[in-house]
Amino acid sequence: MLQIGVGCSSDKTPYPAAVEKTRRFAARLAEYRDEVVLLTGGDGGLMRVVCEEFSNRGGITVGVIPIEDEFIDETHPRHNPYNTIVIKTGQTLQSRSIPLVRSSDSFVILGGGAGTIIEAYLAYLYRIPLIIVTDTGYPSDQLRQTHPDGHFDQRKLTTATYTSDPEQAADEAVEKARRHRKKL
Repeated sequence: MLQIGVGCSSDKTPYPAAVEKTRRFAARLAEYRDEVVLLTGGDGGLMRVVCEEFSNRGGITVGVIPIEDEFIDETHPRHNPYNTIVIKTGQTLQSRSIPLVRSSDSFVILGGGAGTIIEAYLAYLYRIPLIIVTDTGYPSDQLRQTHPDGHFDQRKLTTATYTSDPEQAADEAVEKARRHRKKL
């Protein structure tokens, strides 16, 4: 199956614009549930939102969780009951991003801060097709201003694409994942 990864905020109370776009993204991605598995960092916030929407529509979600979350219970704000499969990485919050991104056939930024932006840069460095959803209210929106051509440096390892339309982001993630998989 294609593995579509997402990077997004784990805020206890995510921004409303990002929640709405995340739900729309997951709903569209679920139309591909027979060929797609959704990979996330496994936490709460927008990760919980995308997993809930995708799994409620019959999709399989994989939470690549950090060591900090291995022993939390359902009362913790980062608990995500919508992880169909849980991968306990034994790695910190930041370092678990590496296997999350590297395991993705395409990677979508749904809105977030420093950790999410780092995941965008990791996708770029590992040449993973990258789609960035904009107008979420999060600092990740600024990637479009700092890298308008989609290249994060002079090497042009891959080209990030930007869209404010979450359904378009889902369709593009699947199409780019299909092409990426054929190259492997």
